Amino acid sequence: MGELEKLRKEIDEIDDEILKFLNKRANVVIEIAHIKRNEKAKFYSPEREREILERLTALNKGPFPNDTLKVIYREILSVSLSLEEPLKIAYMGPLATFTHLAALRHFGSSATFVPVESIKDVFDAVEAGTTEFGVVPIENSTEGVVSYTLDMFIDYDLKVSAEVMLEISQNLLSKSGDKSKIRKIYSNPHAAAQCRRWLASNLPGIPILESTSTAKAAGLASRDDETAAIASELAAKVYDLHFVEKDIEDSKHNFTRFLVISKEFPPKTGKDKTSIMFSIKDKPGTLYDILSPFKKAKVNLTKIESRPSKRKAWEYIFFVDMEGHIDDKKLKKAIDNMKDSCLYLKILGSYPQGGTRS
Repeated sequence: MGELEKLRKEIDEIDDEILKFLNKRANVVIEIAHIKRNEKAKFYSPEREREILERLTALNKGPFPNDTLKVIYREILSVSLSLEEPLKIAYMGPLATFTHLAALRHFGSSATFVPVESIKDVFDAVEAGTTEFGVVPIENSTEGVVSYTLDMFIDYDLKVSAEVMLEISQNLLSKSGDKSKIRKIYSNPHAAAQCRRWLASNLPGIPILESTSTAKAAGLASRDDETAAIASELAAKVYDLHFVEKDIEDSKHNFTRFLVISKEFPPKTGKDKTSIMFSIKDKPGTLYDILSPFKKAKVNLTKIESRPSKRKAWEYIFFVDMEGHIDDKKLKKAIDNMKDSCLYLKILGSYPQGGTRS
């Protein structure tokens, strides 16, 4: 037997062991499921998943890369959960939107994903209990906040239970892949805005028509030889489209932040973020007074966004993200100290901080 054959035989033996231990793990998961049912405990434990991923990446000495290890174990955890009790996740569809990709990144492919028509429909599904979780976009690194998502938090009593940071790569797709045949382009407005310089330089005068999602734009392009779409690589596969051009976004460091919403938020992990929203009394210095307790407590505010309240002229709702968990004494005290200056205050959630790869 040659050296190559010996190494391949060694690989086969290792794969046999991996398979054996995967099934051994699955059997333990099934036993845990029985205990959870008897004790009426929650099946999904994001803090436990995070603990597993952090422990394994800390133990990993390579050469197997940690980013890939996380992806593989996200799938193992997703399959394990499906053996216990499959999760239902609402997202703004159809199949192959960036929100769908974010949901897959966070929950793994073994969850049950429920596409709905709009961001509001995601909130409706979670509030009604049709799904346990929902995934919605909140901001893009180049185009800013998704205002409609912020508005929904005013109207719904739902919590932020996680965040997902997804690197966004926009592609121009069509049936033929021939740029000279394109007469119109469909795109979600946020996606088109991320590519405006490329479009102006390469397809000047070609009309950009609005679609509710990049996936719907891809679906429209799949029906017409003269139509193109700005969409994801997954959309190209799903709708059988060719690449006219890859990576047409103007910024090559293009990330979108998504929020996972549910009826409650997880316990502290030690590396958390808290989101709140509030409105204030209309008098000089009120916003300064409200933010001062955070400076005094040395709580780092990572984002402040304001929106008209839509209830009274010139009244604003402020959305604030900060480092830490609501169970942290200094953060809780800072929030308590701002209450008297607020007309309205709502804690949206405390949740693990997301990275560029989850």
